[in-house]
Amino acid sequence: MNFTISKRANTVTLGLIIIGLVMVGIGVAGDHSDHRQYTWSAFYANALFFFFISLGTLFFYAVNHVTETAWTVLVKRVYEGIIGYLPLGTLFVLLCLVAGSIGLNHIWPWMDGRTVDPADTAHFDHHIEFLSPYLNKPFFWLRTILIMATFVLFAIWFRRHSLQMDNETGDTLVRSHWKNYRRSVVFTVLFAFFSSILAWDWIMSIDVHWKSALFGWYIFAGMWVSGMITAVIVVLYLKGKGYLPQVNGSHIQDMGKWVFAVSFLWSYLYFAQFLLTWYANIPEEVTYFKVRIDHHPWLTWVMYFVNFALPMVLLMSRDSKRSPKYLIGVGVLIFIGHWLDTVQQIMPSAMGLHFEHIGTLEIGFFAAFLGLFTMMVLRTLSKAPLTVVAHPFLEESIHHHI
Repeated sequence: MNFTISKRANTVTLGLIIIGLVMVGIGVAGDHSDHRQYTWSAFYANALFFFFISLGTLFFYAVNHVTETAWTVLVKRVYEGIIGYLPLGTLFVLLCLVAGSIGLNHIWPWMDGRTVDPADTAHFDHHIEFLSPYLNKPFFWLRTILIMATFVLFAIWFRRHSLQMDNETGDTLVRSHWKNYRRSVVFTVLFAFFSSILAWDWIMSIDVHWKSALFGWYIFAGMWVSGMITAVIVVLYLKGKGYLPQVNGSHIQDMGKWVFAVSFLWSYLYFAQFLLTWYANIPEEVTYFKVRIDHHPWLTWVMYFVNFALPMVLLMSRDSKRSPKYLIGVGVLIFIGHWLDTVQQIMPSAMGLHFEHIGTLEIGFFAAFLGLFTMMVLRTLSKAPLTVVAHPFLEESIHHHI
């Protein structure tokens, strides 16, 4: 069955974009000491959040091929729909990085050439100079282009190959399955390496004087659970519209299990990072948490409570992971919680004490990106049958019961 985007869905997504842009306009006209820096920072936080949703889904999609998981076959096209945003999301993140490189924003202090010039005593930073063999623009862009190209090319290949498999049978279908397996193995190895690098380059280097050995894993867990939450919500939305009739309570429960499990992984990594920082009390390791706990305690602790306690308490039982209305409600709350996590990663670092609270700029960009993201996902879903036509594990997925 093919998915058709309803007029209501088009109206809602377009409305979100328009409302978001209006709020951004109001925020830009607001009272900020540095309008340009604040606008770019809020834009970047939201661009990164939705890019990470798509990237985390791409990782899980590849893992399903590597592990030869059968139950996800029926919802494979939903994952592909979310991954469909990745090329556009890549452009938005690149726009922010380019703007930083040419001086349109100062999100990354090390990109300012004056910080490595000993003659410029007002801006010279010895620590940045020490890191310059790694944090320099040519090497940074070499890494960034390689990472982005790898993610986008694999995303495009997986989607194209998935559609080709719909027309295959017998030995040809089995060979295609093994091709998926081999490509996914390569991707997961590259992802493990590149996901840590992008966490260091794109986020941790904003706090250029701060170091954390766990930061790459923490970012990875956040993007993974965000992708899982989004997939659950999209599947339940489609089920509510009469699509995906073969997806049963067992499939939904397994998707809920992933939200539950990865939420614990994220919580463990976040707390472990904080705990190591707290008892070591090393200056270059405490700055990140000190700024957030001292100046944004509500944001820090509410974000952690939502992303840890809510999944633990509300998704513990079997029934909670099978109830569509309940799962959507909890999923939306956790989705917002991880958006708050991304905001607290970027805004206090990029704006310093000028960031006081979440305002119209952050919320406006969130609404606009949410509308655009939803529009891209729905359009991707409408371009192919919602259920794969041919797959070696299709029958097993149809009869999946736990």
